[in-house]
Amino acid sequence: MSFLDALLDIFTSESTYINAAVFAAFLAFAASGEWVAERAGTINISVEAMLLAGAFTGAVGFHLTSSAIVGLVAGAAGGVAVAAIQAQMSHRLSADQFVVGLTLNILVLGLAAFLDREIAPTASFAPRLEIPLLNNIPLLGPALFGQRWPFYILYVLVPLSWWLVYRTRWGLELRAAGENPQSADLSGVDVNRRRRQGIYYAGFTAGIGGGFLVFSQIGSFDETIVGGRGFIAIAAVIFGGWTLRGTIAGCVLFAGALSFRLSVQGLGYEVNSELLQSLPFVVTLLGMAVFAHRVRPPTALAKPFIRSVR
Repeated sequence: MSFLDALLDIFTSESTYINAAVFAAFLAFAASGEWVAERAGTINISVEAMLLAGAFTGAVGFHLTSSAIVGLVAGAAGGVAVAAIQAQMSHRLSADQFVVGLTLNILVLGLAAFLDREIAPTASFAPRLEIPLLNNIPLLGPALFGQRWPFYILYVLVPLSWWLVYRTRWGLELRAAGENPQSADLSGVDVNRRRRQGIYYAGFTAGIGGGFLVFSQIGSFDETIVGGRGFIAIAAVIFGGWTLRGTIAGCVLFAGALSFRLSVQGLGYEVNSELLQSLPFVVTLLGMAVFAHRVRPPTALAKPFIRSVR
C-alpha cells in the first residue's frame, strides 16, 4: 500500500474523527478557562495540576455515589481548589506565578498518586448520548453528536466563556486587568481580584475537563492520565493568538495529531513507536514556532501588579 493510500485510509476512518473530537474536547475544557485567565494577565502553569485534581476528585465522587454528575461536580471542585492556591499565592501574596504553578503540578501529582493507592477510587464511563439525525452525518456525525454526555457540556462552556469575557462588565474589567492594569486600577477595578477570579474560572473548567477525561475517555483514574496535555492546552491559547476561536482551532489541530497517532496504530500500520509518541508534541512545537511570533499577547501578561507602583 502506498503512502497516499495509507493517509486516505486514516482520514476516512470514523475512529480518527471520534478520537480527535474527544481529545479536542479535553483540551478545550482546559484551554477555554486558561484563555480567560491569560486575558486577565496570568499564565496559569498549574492547569496540569487542575486537570489531574479534577480527574481524581471526579473519580472519588463517582466512587462514593456511582453518579457521573456528582463526579463532574466533584471534579470542578477539585480544579477550583488548586486554582484557589494558585490565585492566592500569585495575586495576593505576590509569589512568582511560574514557580507556584510548577510546584502545584508536582505536588498534585504526588498527592494524587498517594491517595489513589490509599482510596483506590473506581470509576466508569458515562452513558453515550446520540443526537438524532445529526449523529448520522458521515464521519463528523458520530464524532460531534454521538459522544458520551459530558462531551456536550463543551457546547455550553465555550460560548459561556466568550460571553463572560466580551459581553459582561466583569469581562471588560478582566481584559483591562490584562492589558493595562494601572489604568484599570485608577478606574476603580480591583486588578488582582479580577486576576484571581480568572484563575478560579480556569480551575473550574479544567476540573470539569479532568472529570471528562475519566468519564468519557479513560473510564478509570490513574495519576498519569493527563500526561502533559495541560501544557498543550496552554500552547493552544498562545497558538490561537489569545482569541477563543483561535484557541479552539489550536485544540483541534493538536488533538488531530493525537488522533492520527492512535489511528496509525489501530489500523495496523508499522511506524516507529517513539516517533508516534512524540508526534503531538512535535506538532505543538511547530505550531508555536510558526504562529507565536505573529500574535500579540495581553500587554500585562505574566506581569505582577502591585498597586502602589504607578
